[in-house]
Amino acid sequence: MTIAAVLLGALTTHVTNYLMERSRNRNRLLTRWDDKKVDAYGEYVDAAKMRIASSVRLYEAREGLREDHRPEEDLRDDLAEAGRRWGSAFERIMLLGGDDAVEAGHELNVLLSEIDWQATGRITGSLEEWRERHRAAFRAINTFHEAARADLGIRGSVTGEKHPARDLLVPPARQSSAAGD
Repeated sequence: MTIAAVLLGALTTHVTNYLMERSRNRNRLLTRWDDKKVDAYGEYVDAAKMRIASSVRLYEAREGLREDHRPEEDLRDDLAEAGRRWGSAFERIMLLGGDDAVEAGHELNVLLSEIDWQATGRITGSLEEWRERHRAAFRAINTFHEAARADLGIRGSVTGEKHPARDLLVPPARQSSAAGD
């Protein structure tokens, strides 16, 4: 009877240690993937904003809204490079992202393409349409943030009552000219 109790105790200890170690390894693995997801989500949003910023510089130079001392070809090259960086960042989202984050990324990608196309002249549109594309893109970025936060298990929200909607920041001189658009 004593030998059976000792064997049962040893077996119980072994099983408990095995389960604890397995749980610890799972937790380490989840944490590692969460760290990679945080990096991927952050890089994607950063790359999306860089693509928008490159589009803005090209669009404003093409439309005469801002004088840029760089040739249009250089601005187009900057936009192409921002597009490559964005594409690479989205591939990481496709590999690591949760379903809702991937879908939010696809929605944002459509808007980024429209901004890119208007900046390069592939599609036409007014200044107000340009601004509305940007508003829609930044709403889509917030939607992506929400999906990424949910995927990572982060509580809270970047939109809603505590975070009211904000409009584009446009310099006063341009705001007054926008009224005539």
